[in-house]
Amino acid sequence: MIEIRGLTRRFGAHTAVDGLTFTARPGQVTGFLGPNGAGKSTTLRVLLGLDRADAGTALIGGERYAELRRPATAVGAQLDGGGAHPARTARAHLGWIARANGLPASRVGEVLEGVGLGRSARARVRTFSLGMGQRLNLAAALLGDPGVLVMDEPVNGLDPEGIRWMRGFTRQLADEGRTVLLSSHFMGEIARIADHLVVVDRGRLVAEGAPDEVAEGHASLEDAFFALTERPHTADAGFGRWNPGGGNGATPDGRGNGGVR
Repeated sequence: MIEIRGLTRRFGAHTAVDGLTFTARPGQVTGFLGPNGAGKSTTLRVLLGLDRADAGTALIGGERYAELRRPATAVGAQLDGGGAHPARTARAHLGWIARANGLPASRVGEVLEGVGLGRSARARVRTFSLGMGQRLNLAAALLGDPGVLVMDEPVNGLDPEGIRWMRGFTRQLADEGRTVLLSSHFMGEIARIADHLVVVDRGRLVAEGAPDEVAEGHASLEDAFFALTERPHTADAGFGRWNPGGGNGATPDGRGNGGVR
């Protein structure tokens, strides 16, 4: 389980996350939504121990990331930019991560097969398509067989076949009883896969509930999203706007985090 309680993070005069509270539960896909600059990136960074909170807590299984005895077995994160050296093979890349985390070497082959990269285990990462890279990142996140998965834009750049596969695999992870927190701006995908939605804007929670609950009173979930996060274009100049077709605007909390939004 992921528990965010009163989380606040400031950068100088800018409050990136402002008293945010929500829970992502086991057996569910929780969609984490918001415009560029809404605070999603900062929330994920604090959750994964990459940044500190000014107030509040971000807990994984009741503990802060820094308190986890074996983090790789508790939480896995699939973020843009997996850090794999292009000259390494997929197997060598995962083998290095396994050794660094004290995980059995046998997990490398298991996760490669699980994400459909078994036949590409000895291929150099530089030869991988974007979709294969996404699968490799997911394999790395699953090495420790964690109960919590944090996924950032898992279908970004994938072709229709890849999107369909990722959708089914993400659903499978939740059906196995894992907690899946999925950050995305693809509203159509979120509506098809998420059990629970958390919508944030300007660092604050603006809506939470099942997709049909969030969309209630609106023609679609997308319409509900825009109504909940509507802001004058000049109010946050330079922070970007949410783009349903993809692409990343500048975000005040994007501080070199490999594309986490």
